[in-house]
Amino acid sequence: MFEVIVVGGGSAGLSAALTLGRTHRHALVLDSGAGRNAPAEAVHNFFTRDGVPPARIREIAHEQLRSYPTIELRHGTVQGVRQLPEHRGFAVRLTDGGEVESKRLLLASGVVDELPDITGIAQLWGRSVFHCPYCHGFEASGRSIAVIGATPDRIRLALHLSRFSSDVALCTDGATDLPEAARGPLVAAGIPVHTGLVAEFRSAGTKLAAIAFADGGELPREAAFVTSTPVQRSPLPEQLGCSMFADTTVEVDEFHQTSVTGVYAAGDMARRASVPMPFAAVITAAAAGTIAASAIDQDLLSHDFGLPNPLSAGRH
Repeated sequence: MFEVIVVGGGSAGLSAALTLGRTHRHALVLDSGAGRNAPAEAVHNFFTRDGVPPARIREIAHEQLRSYPTIELRHGTVQGVRQLPEHRGFAVRLTDGGEVESKRLLLASGVVDELPDITGIAQLWGRSVFHCPYCHGFEASGRSIAVIGATPDRIRLALHLSRFSSDVALCTDGATDLPEAARGPLVAAGIPVHTGLVAEFRSAGTKLAAIAFADGGELPREAAFVTSTPVQRSPLPEQLGCSMFADTTVEVDEFHQTSVTGVYAAGDMARRASVPMPFAAVITAAAAGTIAASAIDQDLLSHDFGLPNPLSAGRH
């Protein structure tokens, strides 16, 4: 039996594995190979790794984890999980028919972005169509930018991006009832509003070339920001009965413990109740993995020696 099984080999899972390896915990990392940022050309906002392709960051992590003999990396997809009798831990069932057991479970399987129903968006996603100004805004600097949508957060993003480029347009995708309070700031920032229904993202190779509207009009653009809907990549949180928010993220405390004893969650699949949304950044996922692994180490230490857990006060 492993002490910990980490489900997910992205930033949160690999960071957790490093901490578990450095504390001599026997852990198995199950990595399906999928990753939310796989379409992106590079990771940004991560000091010492700014501009490095996501796949290369995983390669570096794997190379470093091989130095820790208690860590096993295994390519595999989890099909299901069940709790063992007498609170002994968890049995994780793999799609290849195998089963592995552990005392503690760290969910770090991440989320999948459901994209707006716009023709041409998929091949541009992560390259010239984005959702986060902190991850990719700088790369759009000086380019012609479109922000798609008319909700307050889209208006705010358009204003935000006006610092990155002097050519930002708000495409409301059919909405014509912008709040009066928003019109003044948009005019002051020099942001035109296009109310046509967005029909297609037209591309030149792998780059955005124009926004095509349903009425036949076209707006040349080099970058666009849209709202994606993140959903859980794995059914495990629901199978385990973890408390989840309406947006499907898993509820955790400050030490990444879920509502199910012995189950932790880290990365953009989880958040605290006091945070309106998970931070969708590689560096914050890595930090969450480190915190979760440290909490698991303390949890196991308390269990093994019959000690009070100094982190239990933060739990549900």
